[in-house]
Amino acid sequence: QVQLVESGGGSVQAGDSLRLSCAASGRFFNWFAMGWFRQAPGKEREFVAAISGIRGTSNYADSVKGRFAVSRDNAKNTVYLQMDSLKPEDTAIYYCASSSQRSRWSDQPGEYDYWGQGTQVTVSS
Repeated sequence: QVQLVESGGGSVQAGDSLRLSCAASGRFFNWFAMGWFRQAPGKEREFVAAISGIRGTSNYADSVKGRFAVSRDNAKNTVYLQMDSLKPEDTAIYYCASSSQRSRWSDQPGEYDYWGQGTQVTVSS
């Protein structure tokens, strides 16, 4: 069983930065893909960013490209989401997710087996 614990959310002004962290329990963390998703009130959960295991290749939603960066520290079993130039439309609950089977990143929530509890990010104009 893998447990994921997010941290780093908060309330900021437009243009500010935040770094989210997701600490994972369990073995072989470095093998598996990790993803970040978000859900705004009244909207479906959407893909934000993901990073592959081992090689660390990454992919981003168009809406965050150039502003967000995903990374992982396999020694600490932690994945990060650096969010810069935040906009009010980035306001959402952010979730990290872990696959138990695939190493390559995916933008599909169904490819992930474990989810954190979420952390709130609020960006005011």
